[in-house]
Amino acid sequence: MSELLGRPSWRPLFSASVVFLATLAALLPLPASWVERVYSRAIYPAIQPYITQASNLSPIALLDVGVGVVLAAAGAALFRRRGVQRRWRAVLGAAGWLVTAVAAIYLSFLLSWGLNYRRMPLEDRLEFHRGRIDREAARRLALLAIERLNGGYAGAHAEPFREEALAKSLAEVQVMLGRPGVAAIGRPKRSLAGIYFRYAAVDGMTVPVFLEIILNPDLLPVERPSVLAHEWSHLAGYADESEASFVGWIAGVRSRDPVARYSAWLDAYRLSTNVLSRDARASLPRLAEGPRDDLSAIAARYARSSPRVRSAARGVYDSYLKANRIDEGIANYDVALQLILGAGFDEEWRPRMRQRE
Repeated sequence: MSELLGRPSWRPLFSASVVFLATLAALLPLPASWVERVYSRAIYPAIQPYITQASNLSPIALLDVGVGVVLAAAGAALFRRRGVQRRWRAVLGAAGWLVTAVAAIYLSFLLSWGLNYRRMPLEDRLEFHRGRIDREAARRLALLAIERLNGGYAGAHAEPFREEALAKSLAEVQVMLGRPGVAAIGRPKRSLAGIYFRYAAVDGMTVPVFLEIILNPDLLPVERPSVLAHEWSHLAGYADESEASFVGWIAGVRSRDPVARYSAWLDAYRLSTNVLSRDARASLPRLAEGPRDDLSAIAARYARSSPRVRSAARGVYDSYLKANRIDEGIANYDVALQLILGAGFDEEWRPRMRQRE
């Protein structure tokens, strides 16, 4: 059969090995402490800067290039087999190639970034207490957000956003959280996926394997800092959506850039008020006209997306997160509020870490 298909005899063994390793990696219950110590704190910090810095050299999203290469390879594989006399052999050969390719991509995903989904939860390393999480704590956060938004609106709209200031703040937060080294900052890129982002209301994406970031081209200036901080936190190894939002939020509120601070407090306002009752929201001080206009503009951007595409995208991503052992699925984004309320901070929003025994 190998001679008939024009395929070296070693290829079936190679394909079977790749599929076996991918299956084993998907099902093997690696201890979170081992992943934290060996991968997230040793291997990943060592490889991430090189991969991201290499990806930064490309002016276009390498995701687009990678998808093009995979599609071209799949077409070539089907073309090579079109002359096979027995159709079922051609179908089996193409299916085998596809399974091997998917397995190889999955292994690359795990090794380059994906194993961070299996690390120790951040709340296990923070001075975190669930007793702090209640409606009153959310109300206090909302009150503080209103104060910071009303006071910060003018400054946030007076000058352009400075990415370097946010990057510096995020580097400081990584050190506070005990990360060995500082992650390389990804160059925000546009992609053909931006068309999909627009209709699916996806704000941004961190691309595993290439460790690059892609942002929605329609993001408003007041949204961009928070989305960028979130994606940069992913690059720092915080794969969990709530943890990336939490780390990015701290970087935002601590940043010396007024746009980044304002953007972070917009997130805090939306997260905190979403869990309050209508009466509790009505009792809050009035948000000034400027921040209200910004929130209306964000809502209008969201409304321009497609409900059907949004629903389909949420379903796919929900399945993806659950497959990577995030039990809450898409709802994991909202867990960021629990981290903000349950964690201990000093007066400068420096998170307190749990003392090691």
